[in-house]
Amino acid sequence: MNQKLILVAEKRERLISRAAAQRSALGREIEPWRVPLALTDRGLVALRYIRSHPRWMVGGMVLFALLRPRIAGKWLGRALLSWQVLGKLRSSMRASEFAR
Repeated sequence: MNQKLILVAEKRERLISRAAAQRSALGREIEPWRVPLALTDRGLVALRYIRSHPRWMVGGMVLFALLRPRIAGKWLGRALLSWQVLGKLRSSMRASEFAR
């Protein structure tokens, strides 16, 4: 029985040291991604806030349209075109799903 416990303890120690080495290697590999991922996290937080408070987004767009009507018109045209393209893509994807 003691021999089994010794083997288990040795295996446990090897696994612990291997896990520590893997954590260290993962930390080195992830380091270059730390800043871009933090920026992405902040962007997602902002997006969630905007989605939960849409009146702020609408108010900002109205203010922008009042201050810069020419630029706002260009962006509105682009947004409309994008909306139409996405709608056509979605409908064609649904049609291809039904064709299967």
